[in-house]
Amino acid sequence: MTENPTAARTRDEFAYLPGQAERLGREAPSAERLALDLPGGRALSALRLGTGLPQVVLLHGAGLNAHTWDTTALALGAPVLAIDLPGHGDSTWRDDADYRPRTLAPDVILGIEEWAAAPVVLVGHSLGGITAAAVAAQRPDLVASLVLVDITPGASGGGGSAELRRFYERTDFDSREAAVEHAMGFGLGGSLEDARRGVFHNTRVRDDGRVEWKHHFARIAQQALAAPADAATPALVDESGWDDLAAVRAPLLLIRGERGYVDTAAADDFARRLHDAEVVALAAPHNVQEAAPVELAELIASRIHPNGTRP
Repeated sequence: MTENPTAARTRDEFAYLPGQAERLGREAPSAERLALDLPGGRALSALRLGTGLPQVVLLHGAGLNAHTWDTTALALGAPVLAIDLPGHGDSTWRDDADYRPRTLAPDVILGIEEWAAAPVVLVGHSLGGITAAAVAAQRPDLVASLVLVDITPGASGGGGSAELRRFYERTDFDSREAAVEHAMGFGLGGSLEDARRGVFHNTRVRDDGRVEWKHHFARIAQQALAAPADAATPALVDESGWDDLAAVRAPLLLIRGERGYVDTAAADDFARRLHDAEVVALAAPHNVQEAAPVELAELIASRIHPNGTRP
């Protein structure tokens, strides 16, 4: 059955939080959607969960959105700011389709200045992790501690990249349930309930009633599939990420998923290059924040200083 477009647009995006909180034995926090005007007519969007200015800022990976952090934020039990990276969630798509970390960092910096209590614990997953490193390198005054989740500039991603390209061969659907079936067919989304929540947060209903992915990466991936086989696609994460990490002065923690993108060789390379960094492995796939939110929240909590200063 095709979903009613009006109902889909007006549904409360925070309606899932009470059930998620109850399963964790927590109270659902206050939650609000934030928006910030950016240069060039663009806008940055974010979620703030909890009361008070957040000391923790969360950046998601490519193709995700701020809601990927919901369960981790609930488990953390502290005020958090989860930013929709440009081209994702409710943040504006970039006309130039440039989503390299150093390009995204200035927008994130503006968001932290506007909405958070700096210096913050800055946590980034995948693309968000290398973006967080760029933020910490450019504005060390804003970052008390840096946490990377299953990403290094040398992480290969294994066979996941090719699988994701196949996933984006379809970018619109008759209904959200059809998108859920598509995601489950690729082994994405976890349980049916989790997949429905993830699809709801990562899709929008067009004026013609069709459902499409919110993020620009679906469109970019589809264009890449249609390009000639020998066409070069610039890498989002490159050697410049190592330069940014080398410039970071805040304490640095890498949390890798044992079944994720950062294998032992990549983790060893990271530790060799960054001698003072800490590396922790969790029994999780790439999306650690969804598969092991409680364990991840405990590690983030260990970086929060009661006075908001560097530990």
